[in-house]
Amino acid sequence: MNMDSPQSQNSSLQRLQNTEKRIVRVLELAGGVMDELANPAGPRKELLNSHCSEFMKLIKDIQLALREEIKSACEYRPFEKCDYSARLSSEICCQKLECVIAQLDKMKETIEQYEEGLGSE
Repeated sequence: MNMDSPQSQNSSLQRLQNTEKRIVRVLELAGGVMDELANPAGPRKELLNSHCSEFMKLIKDIQLALREEIKSACEYRPFEKCDYSARLSSEICCQKLECVIAQLDKMKETIEQYEEGLGSE
């Protein structure tokens, strides 16, 4: 099948749309965690754990999907010798994800410290 055919372009667009939906869900989860942390009654551990687990799984899925799409885009255009912008964009995305993961780790530590403080009272 020709890689530039409308059918392959549509399936690529569908995969990117699904990835976009995952990104929206990630943002919803992050908002839900922030709301829960701001809860005057205190955060519910099981809800935070659930949201954080789903968040991390979706981040990994998004990263994998975007890498595959970038790789596919390079395969669609073998005449293009330079993949610098795709590699740069991918590297930037990876660094952003590493920052998000680091922030989540800090949030997890804060939650654990908070829970330890509650347990000692």
